Amino acid sequence: MIVRFGFVAMSMILENASPSRTMTFASFNKLNDREAGIRKMERIAEDNLRSTLRIMKHANAHDIHMYRFSSKLIPLATHGDLADWDPFVVLRPTMKELGDYAIKTGMRTSFHPDHFCVFSTNRPEVLVNSERDLDYHIRMLEAMELPETVKCNIHMGGAYGDKKLSSERFIEQFGALSPRYKHRVTLENDDKTFNVRETLAAAEAVGVPMVLDIHHHAVNSGDVSMDELSAGLWPRIARTWKLEEERLGLEEGALPPKIHASSPKSLSDPRGHAEFLEPEPLVQFLRSVASITPRIDCMLEAKSKDAALLKLMEDLKERAAQEDGIRILDGGTIEIEP
Repeated sequence: MIVRFGFVAMSMILENASPSRTMTFASFNKLNDREAGIRKMERIAEDNLRSTLRIMKHANAHDIHMYRFSSKLIPLATHGDLADWDPFVVLRPTMKELGDYAIKTGMRTSFHPDHFCVFSTNRPEVLVNSERDLDYHIRMLEAMELPETVKCNIHMGGAYGDKKLSSERFIEQFGALSPRYKHRVTLENDDKTFNVRETLAAAEAVGVPMVLDIHHHAVNSGDVSMDELSAGLWPRIARTWKLEEERLGLEEGALPPKIHASSPKSLSDPRGHAEFLEPEPLVQFLRSVASITPRIDCMLEAKSKDAALLKLMEDLKERAAQEDGIRILDGGTIEIEP
């Protein structure tokens, strides 16, 4: 099985390359000239996009083939009091540069909207805001001219006192979205509420691929053992990606299943993400599905971002030198045997 690794948004190695510079609405309101404030935000966004391109080139130079864009590329983009502002008019050329670079290098990119996207909500105004936030992310992908293989990963949301009812509400409310929304989304199990089995059932019901987070599963297993995960649920998770390949008319294996990996921050904070990744749980899972899965793309959610990925590759190189079954293919890719 071929496994590619990626990292999230920020680089801990590059200097002066933040993709998430921002302006608060309070600061915007203090400006006497609204148009001047908007131009300032557009300049900040332009800087964020340029930093993003630097980070993508840095990743490519290290043979890293996956990258998650920051959701904070455009300051205040979804703020209700700025609904008349369309930043894409100015930013579209630079956004297309990002898309062109991703396509040219074959880099798999994505977004992960924040906790504001909650389609299990029982509040109409939150549902409207969730759609607005998802629309913002989709508009960025459209401005980058990236195909529907590039997704926005979301969680189902809260339980609101009745998890079964909330799951049904998610399926109803998300399922009512237009194909423009649904075709851009993957669904991920979370660390508190909806476990792997519940998230998979929802993903199958609404027809979107599922992203398995193995750290979230460790702290919110729903009594699903690792053996059941690998032998019982993983083939169904992988099938959600195969169905998406078929929908898009892609060759088999063109859109590998995607997983997330991180390590607990501490014994007292098992849900928090550590700076770096402990390889063993990830290697164990990868071995357990290697015989039935040709390729997996793994997004690392360690706090140290690209530095954590490079350290993981060094750790795996040491393992590869000492044992059979792991082979280093490049700076961000391994081959692993059962």
